[in-house]
Order: sequence, then C-alpha cells, then structure tokens
Amino acid sequence: MNYSIKNQAYTFIFIAAMLWFGLYQTLEPLSHFLVSALPLEPGGHAYDALQFFLYDTPKVLLLLTGVVMVMGMVNSYFTAERTRALLAGRHEGVGNIMAALLGIVTPFCSCSAVPLFIGFVQAGVPLGVTFSFLISAPMVNEIALTLLFALFGWKIAALYLVLGLTIAIVSGYIIGRLKMEAHLEDWVRNMAHVQATVGADELTLPDRIQAGFASVREIVGKVWPYVLAGIAIGAGIHGYVPVNYMAGLMGKEAWWSVPVSVLIGVPLYSNAAGIIPIVEALLAKGASLGTVLAFMMSVIALSLPEMVILRKVLKPRLIATFIGIVSVGIMLVGYVFNAVV
Repeated sequence: MNYSIKNQAYTFIFIAAMLWFGLYQTLEPLSHFLVSALPLEPGGHAYDALQFFLYDTPKVLLLLTGVVMVMGMVNSYFTAERTRALLAGRHEGVGNIMAALLGIVTPFCSCSAVPLFIGFVQAGVPLGVTFSFLISAPMVNEIALTLLFALFGWKIAALYLVLGLTIAIVSGYIIGRLKMEAHLEDWVRNMAHVQATVGADELTLPDRIQAGFASVREIVGKVWPYVLAGIAIGAGIHGYVPVNYMAGLMGKEAWWSVPVSVLIGVPLYSNAAGIIPIVEALLAKGASLGTVLAFMMSVIALSLPEMVILRKVLKPRLIATFIGIVSVGIMLVGYVFNAVV
C-alpha cells in the first residue's frame, strides 16, 4: 500500500477518535442544560425521565457507533469463511472454546443464523461446536461488553464475559455429547460436505476503514429503533418507578425472580444496545444484578425470532433441548451474580 495513503488513514483514525472522545465528554452537561431550559420541576418525574433519555440516547448511540466501527475493521480479519475454516474438523472441548471465543469478534445476528448454521454443517464443524458459536456470538459480543464496561465498569463486564462464555462452551459441549445430529432437518443432514478454505487477505487499511463504515451503516441502521425504544422504557422506569421498588420484584430475596425473568425474556426480541438501557434503569431502582443480567441474556441469546428462524434447520426436539440447556445456564449465572455481587 502506498506509504502516503497509509499515513492518511492513520491520521483519519486519530482525528476521528479525538472528535469521538470530545463529543462524548459533552453529553452529560449538555443533557442537563437542555432539560433545565424546559419548564419542568428539577427532581420531578418528568425532569428525571427526560434527562435520562436525552443523556442515554446520544451516549448509547455514540458508544454503539464507535465500537461497531472498530469491530467492523477487526471483523474484516474474521469473515464467515475464515471462521468456518478455523473451526472445521475441531474436536469437542477445544472446538467449543474456540467457537465461543470467535463468537465475540464475529458479526452475527438472528437473520444470519440459518446460512451460518448451514455453512458450519457443510464445513464439517461438529454440532456442539456450532451451537457454542451460535450462543456466544449474539450474547457475548463486542457491543454488549463495551456498553457494560462503559455503564457499569470493568468488573461487571468481565464477569459477564466469563460467565457468558461458560454458558456457550458448556451448553455446546452438552449438546454435542447428546449426539443429536438426527434431529437436524433431513435436507440439512443430507447436504454434501465442502472443504472450508480461506483466500488470501488483500485488504488494505483504507479497505478496513471502509468495512468499519459499512458495519456502522448496516448494524446501527438496523438497531437504532430498538435503542430508542429501550432508552424510552428505561427513562420511564428511571423517572416514574420509586427508588427500591424493583427490589421486591427482582431483588436477591425473591428467589423466583431469576427463572421468571428468563421466562419473560425469551419471547421478547432486542439486542444488547436496546436492552442495556433497561438494565441500567432497573438496577437504579433496586433490581438485583443477577436477575437483571439473566433477563438480558435470555432476551439476547434465546429470542423467539431466532428460534423461528432456526426451525428451518432444526427439529423441535433439538430446539427444545437448546432452549432448555441455555436457560438453565442463564439461571445459574443469575443466581451466581446475586450471590457474589
């Protein structure tokens, strides 16, 4: 690559990062300024709800844009073809660990579940290893980890990372041990296997920057309505739900709150960017961390639309097994968080 073009690319990255950081620093004082200019009583329900909305909306969207841009560049090294090639022929155990780790940095959404699953099966990736990837990619992704780190600190983000990966690895391993290949749809089992190969990587730094912009257009363009809806719900909880009200419903003492939160979360559909503002508001009102994160994990990892999409390639018994094993893992995570945090 031309040396001058490479320097220009690095200069662009530096300037963009400085502008992003400067804009991020202005968000909180700007939200207070805007709300104080309105005829609302400081400290009132409407004041607190609006301030939460005006602060969290640009904050989450700015964080989302930044992390999607960076990970779009990183993901240019981890295409679906490269991921399949890395996992093809891996045995269970090591393969489950690799698949879960690759899920963190590999672009994935519910709409790509079927083609991704078919590609893995064709490449000879074991069923349990495939499920470790399908669990990890939407649940323990870079967006969830970055937003958790920005809103709650590195300890919570690290705990979520470790426990989320554990769910993906263990659940995939158990599914693999159950030998449920017979519960794939017949047309999937009868597909001819293909050799997973990776072509030469000829992308330059400007190409990767363009890949980052493409990811921002695609991902942020799709999820921003969920972000606004999540923040609006969070703002309502923040402004109008009394302090500590949620402790009785979602607190540590309510042992039943973890399984109930999972049951409520499964039929819902959102993503990490849309659900985390709700998590933030629930925690501020007294909900326990384990219960709230169990709710978040169930929404992201076991969404009803994804199950409907996977029904094209999985028979009902395998889908039920998948939901059951992951649900138990999520509930265990909820109880562990409630016990240690």
